[in-house]
Amino acid sequence: MPLLYHYPLCPHSRFVRLILAEYGIGAELIEERAADRRPEFLALDPAGRTPVLIDDDGAIVPSAVIAEYLDEAFGPARGAQRLLPEEKRARIETRRLVDWFNVKFFEEVTGWLVTEKVYKRFSPQGGAPDMDLVRVARANIRHHMRYIGYLTSTRNWLAGDRLSYADFAAAAHLSCADYLGDVPWDEDESAKHWYQRVKSRPAFRPLLADRAPGMTPGPVYAELDF
Repeated sequence: MPLLYHYPLCPHSRFVRLILAEYGIGAELIEERAADRRPEFLALDPAGRTPVLIDDDGAIVPSAVIAEYLDEAFGPARGAQRLLPEEKRARIETRRLVDWFNVKFFEEVTGWLVTEKVYKRFSPQGGAPDMDLVRVARANIRHHMRYIGYLTSTRNWLAGDRLSYADFAAAAHLSCADYLGDVPWDEDESAKHWYQRVKSRPAFRPLLADRAPGMTPGPVYAELDF
């Protein structure tokens, strides 16, 4: 069985967990606080970031490479349900949107929210969140919500007609912000309805059961119809 070193409110870890669950791949989850800089963990990934997948081929990082690996190993058997489409144009669009959320959205929204409101809380150094950064992230997420709404108003799913890695990348990041109560669901109805569809999938259930010690999730975090 593969091992996945992850952190519950790490959006990149959630992205990989959603893929594993959607593909029906069992994995042993090992919670890792990357800030601890454990030598054993750094030996697996010198960058010291979650997630890290350990399979027969060794340590696989980062999340985008894990997604490609899982597609190569398990995607062909999924046929039409493959999460990285076979068609060239669809693959390009899926990869573009995965990068949009795992890089741009993370740099503008979830990276700041999770660092300021979660990682600082549990780090040995401690420290209060920088609310200026939190406010910037809350402003930025509105632009992203409108972009998701634009995409889903013209397509069945984010990257096209079928569910793909793009949907799970976006949903992974939004789920972290939603846990922290920082998603403006009134910003765009189309984006909200898309998220409800992804959130209703069985693969999402383990994420909705996640809890950070001493942190109550947002009011609609576990609600499927909100």
